[in-house]
Amino acid sequence: MTVRNVRAYASRGLLPPPRLVGRTGYYGAAHVARLNLVRQLFDEGYTLAAVARLLRHAPADASAAELAAMRAVVTPWLPDEPEEIETAALAERAGTAPDERALDTLVKLGVVERAGPGRVRVLNPSLLAAGQQVVRLGLPLEAVLATQLKVTRLAERAATLYVDLVRDTVWREFVDAGRPEERWAGIGSVIEIIQPLAGQALLATFRAAMAEAVETALGEEAPGPSVEAADSA
Repeated sequence: MTVRNVRAYASRGLLPPPRLVGRTGYYGAAHVARLNLVRQLFDEGYTLAAVARLLRHAPADASAAELAAMRAVVTPWLPDEPEEIETAALAERAGTAPDERALDTLVKLGVVERAGPGRVRVLNPSLLAAGQQVVRLGLPLEAVLATQLKVTRLAERAATLYVDLVRDTVWREFVDAGRPEERWAGIGSVIEIIQPLAGQALLATFRAAMAEAVETALGEEAPGPSVEAADSA
């Protein structure tokens, strides 16, 4: 690997800075482990932006085992690759006129970020596409965005509950044991399995709650028996 590549990776946050002695930078085993992981991710088709997101919160001195565990933990939950489009195209997809207030709400939701005059970077394309389909069905844009704000807060709370569950049990016991190197792979496997199970549990709970909510709403909206009908009975 060339010096230019190493410096480029460091400038993008893929690699922690070297230990400086005078004007000489020294790289150690942790840097090699990080570079090997970056190369492996590239070989598997990850883009530079996706790798940067994955390693954003990795400790600078993380070992190869720690990086592998982090990859197993984070990768399944990374959003789709961001895309950059014009704000006019964003509104056109939803079948609405450009709306700065709506754009501000999308930024607040973390769905998009501004990328210059008249342009945005879509950070969560799947969520945006779902919302645009709902708006095209005829639901008011403001109502959809207001509802999504509430749903996002509920989702954040649910995610925190599941993370706390793992942190206060499996992870705490691992930390109390001194975070032994040989157990990193096992921790990664446990968390990797728990993640889809948490998603399944959340979806199953939501489906049951949705069915009950729809049934209740239909009961409230359905016309009751008229006074005349009740008297004749």
